[in-house]
Amino acid sequence: MSFPRRQFLRAGLGLTAASALPFAAGCAALPGAGPSGTRVSEGVYRARVGSATITAIADGVAVRPLADGFVRNASLAQVQQALSDAGLPTDKLTIPFTAFVVENEGKRILIDAGNGEFGAPTSGQVVNNLKAAGFAPESFDHVLISHFHGDHINGLRNKAGQLVYPKARIHVPAPEWDFWMSDANMAKAPDAMKGAFQAPRRVFGPIAGQVERFKPGAEVAPGIVSMDAFGHTPGHTAYAVMSGGQTWVFLADFANVAQLFVRNPDWAVMFDMNAEMARQTRRRLLEQAIAQDWLVSGYHMPFPAIGRIARRGAGYDFLPMG
Repeated sequence: MSFPRRQFLRAGLGLTAASALPFAAGCAALPGAGPSGTRVSEGVYRARVGSATITAIADGVAVRPLADGFVRNASLAQVQQALSDAGLPTDKLTIPFTAFVVENEGKRILIDAGNGEFGAPTSGQVVNNLKAAGFAPESFDHVLISHFHGDHINGLRNKAGQLVYPKARIHVPAPEWDFWMSDANMAKAPDAMKGAFQAPRRVFGPIAGQVERFKPGAEVAPGIVSMDAFGHTPGHTAYAVMSGGQTWVFLADFANVAQLFVRNPDWAVMFDMNAEMARQTRRRLLEQAIAQDWLVSGYHMPFPAIGRIARRGAGYDFLPMG
């Protein structure tokens, strides 16, 4: 039986976890990080949340040179220092992509679809890693989309125009649809941004009447409740699963590079459309993650992109399972 939406929301999206999940054999948990999981293959990682199974599916990475302006409100020197402190290169950024499969109440649900055939040559690995995990694309009942940036939706349809998950019901946040599918918004957008309106039209245009649009806060699939996480985009949405006293929340693009924007949550990445709203959302979600003992995931977090949030000075740390 799905967790009632009213009760879920009254609980503030998650009671503090009452019990730890059993550790998988041979997998040690990070101190304070809660239950561990199982690495199935290089790009597949599986964890349990009560009776639900959460599987991280790597979509590869994109590498971009670090330039002034990637963080809008910090100098290049500050960003380089933060990267150096984290043991990362200071001249480039390697940004991972990770989609998630939720198996719950007899249903198989994909959250975000990855780059598909349209991203960097080092990305587009969702379908291959789904197969490595034992999932056939036609076996999915639902696909949930967090927002309409191309690296999250392009994997829904291949270059030949075929739907990759032909039997799945596709659910999208209504505020995202209303913004990106608006011809008026596209017409008044800066030239550099107009291209971002094309991916939603290519992906969703031919099936517009079949796409299910929901208001964030709704239960969108068995045992999965949506929650607004606006700021990165106008309808950016997170998803939460509660089962057996545990809560897992997919935070999508609440932070682009963990070592920068989790550790420095007031910094604004160049991709945030409303930087101040995104900052407030990030702070709110990070505080909730600690207060309510969430197991969290982010689309761009270091693989396996499942872990806990801990305080670190004036900011936070993401502690991945492994």
